[in-house]
Amino acid sequence: MSKKINIVNRKAKFNYELLSKYVAGIVLNGSEIKSIRQSRVSISESFCKFDDKGELYVLNMNIEKYSFSNTEDNHPKKQRKLLLNKNELKKLLKETINSSNTIIPLKLFINDRGLAKMEISLAKGKKLYDKRETIKDRDNKKALDRLKKIKNQK
Repeated sequence: MSKKINIVNRKAKFNYELLSKYVAGIVLNGSEIKSIRQSRVSISESFCKFDDKGELYVLNMNIEKYSFSNTEDNHPKKQRKLLLNKNELKKLLKETINSSNTIIPLKLFINDRGLAKMEISLAKGKKLYDKRETIKDRDNKKALDRLKKIKNQK
């Protein structure tokens, strides 16, 4: 495993206030993991949802078809099961039912053992004024860093 695979949802921190993070395994078939190793995945529009049995699934995660695969049963945006322990699932289910929180994927990566893992977060959606505040803080930080850099050069 010489190449590090790290697919990041860059919009997550801007659109949501992140509350708590978890690392979950994903149930995949052979051609899907090979596509992930080629970085042919998008998680920017994906989200997680519980089914009737209390199992957590990631929806809208786009895994492109592996080019050398001979199977025709690949659906790029099918729901894929996430693997967490019972206590974590109960806690997440309780948090999503009781409050208006959602579960979003932050990062998809391959660990040292070669298994695909997804970092998910319990998140609360930001309002428009919160997003403006985030933009303002980011611009102020850039301006301050620029001034520090100019001052250090003199």
